[in-house]
Amino acid sequence: MKIETVRITPIAVDDPPLRNAAGLHAPYALRTIVELVGDNGIIGLSEVPGSNSTTKALEDSVEILKGLDPFNINNILFKLNHYFGSENKVGFEYDERGRAPWDQRLLVHVFSAIEVACLDLIGKTIERPVVDLLGGRCRDHVPFSAYLFLKEEGAGGLFEFSMDSDATGWLSARQEAALTPDEIVLQAKSMCDHFGFTSIKLKAGTLPPDIEVACMFALYETFGKNVPLRIDPNAVWSVETSVKYGKQMEGILEYYEDPTRGQKAMSEVAKQVSIPLATNMCTTSFDDLPGSIQLGSESIILADHHFWGGLRTSVELGRICQTFDRGLSMHSNSHVGISLAAMTHLAAAVPNLTYAVDTHYPWQTDEVIKGGKLKFTNGELAIPDGPGLGVELDHDALNELNKKYKDCGLTHRDDQVEMQKLDPEWVFESTRW
Repeated sequence: MKIETVRITPIAVDDPPLRNAAGLHAPYALRTIVELVGDNGIIGLSEVPGSNSTTKALEDSVEILKGLDPFNINNILFKLNHYFGSENKVGFEYDERGRAPWDQRLLVHVFSAIEVACLDLIGKTIERPVVDLLGGRCRDHVPFSAYLFLKEEGAGGLFEFSMDSDATGWLSARQEAALTPDEIVLQAKSMCDHFGFTSIKLKAGTLPPDIEVACMFALYETFGKNVPLRIDPNAVWSVETSVKYGKQMEGILEYYEDPTRGQKAMSEVAKQVSIPLATNMCTTSFDDLPGSIQLGSESIILADHHFWGGLRTSVELGRICQTFDRGLSMHSNSHVGISLAAMTHLAAAVPNLTYAVDTHYPWQTDEVIKGGKLKFTNGELAIPDGPGLGVELDHDALNELNKKYKDCGLTHRDDQVEMQKLDPEWVFESTRW
């Protein structure tokens, strides 16, 4: 089998005004959809975070990919690395993690997009699920966590809130503001009731730490010790602030995610606070692992196949975590069903998945796969039925979301610009408190 055609389609999906340390989500989240078409007519799919740079890099990959064997992923990645790594062909600092809470490295996006599409194409060709190509399933259902946000009022994009003003439940939680502990508790209740999640994470780093810590205690008082809690300040707290508030939250947190910036600072917090530290910011590549082990900067690594170069490398990361007694779970960003399916196959294949997986998926209303949104049951997602990723592209929905991308005018993610629409004086600070 050979790759005959490659289609690259940027899309925009509605996104609510969620707060984070870098600012505010725009009304639309950008994603890029990849279709690898084999000479047998079968299509392999993938999805990655979208931007003009990512789309251009993937478009530049098309001529390299045509005629290659999707079973020989090592050869494909070698050719891509040679093309992009030997010259600065797309004008991007490939290997910089950046200061923002989301990963802006380009090559890992390209690698993961092509690898996942190849695995989907292979799985559909031999009629086996992707999880089998990763070594086989360790679980049939993958647990996910409720992902709470301090947010402004409104659901984002063109979402029309059609229910009555006194509506309750998850749609209401998407529409209403959540900037106080009581509002966060209501958001958590509606999300957990609707999706069945049994663990909860709060995106922090947006308001003064005492408010966000009060949110965690309000959640603990409401849900009790049987519902694991996590907080993620996105590394904008100083070591001193991280220690101060970490000590206050000892005994109520399952883990403490990226309270401060960098491995050295994280290791200082780890020495003084009796809560496992997790990261998707200070240890984000295989090059970072020696420093992580030497400094003890975290106890848990939150993998993301979009940022670790694909599914197979993420399985390798799991083995390293097992060797060095690190916990393992998965990071998330605003995404649709192709990424969620890939995450689920990966999580099912990793033996040492020790914590429920993050997902932004409940915040999104748009979908690009046939059959509509994937359904959580009791906070878990079953491995999608069928070969490959187990999902198929809805081309009508793809075309609509591509039109939305063209109409919205966004070319990349910039949460600072969005926040400045509310507060013109607001600027990102790498250490805010």
